[in-house]
Amino acid sequence: MRDRLSVFENRTDAGRQLAAPLSSLEMAAEPVICAIPAGGVPPGLEVARALKAPLRMAVVRKVQVPWDPEAGFGAVTWNGRVFLNQPLMSALDLSETEVNAAVAKAKKNVEERIEKFAGGREEPGIRDQTAILIDDGLATGYTMFAAIEAARAGSPREIIVAVPTGSLHAVNFIARKVDLVVCLNVRTSPTFAVAQAYERWHDITDQEVQELLIQARDMGLF
Repeated sequence: MRDRLSVFENRTDAGRQLAAPLSSLEMAAEPVICAIPAGGVPPGLEVARALKAPLRMAVVRKVQVPWDPEAGFGAVTWNGRVFLNQPLMSALDLSETEVNAAVAKAKKNVEERIEKFAGGREEPGIRDQTAILIDDGLATGYTMFAAIEAARAGSPREIIVAVPTGSLHAVNFIARKVDLVVCLNVRTSPTFAVAQAYERWHDITDQEVQELLIQARDMGLF
């Protein structure tokens, strides 16, 4: 699938394809699927279903650039840790007031999502387990990096990152931080976009996430 576009029908299809190589892995411990909401929840559910593993929410939110909400200069994780991209902050010439306001907004969003999606559980519960961190793709890899560092604080036996698609730069960056990266569609284009790997793409709504979590509960996975 290297450098191909539109290789997955949607995030659910991507999760089913991602589950195949993960199912054949010999892991150091029982897996826990840690999906990053919202985009990581559909593939995360499919992997949890295939591996018969618990599904947990790894709530991470980017710290948004004030004038461009789609861009971020850091991330806040479920355990309250804040990761800031200092070189990017300098390049953007952000004031201390702008940084503090953006971090506060991200922290509030994380708290709200923990309550809404994780049933108030702040920690995925991965001590001595194999933590499989899942998102719908890796663009810069910074959000996943934050998730990795937060997961490490939970003392898992090993950390695996599994994504349907990713830029070569991000995959190489993340591979240095974890025990294993599984990425089905590695792309070398300098204009990488996660959405290009999918035939059908849309922003996952909170309602869709909650409906998927109901399915997970019905299957005894959440």
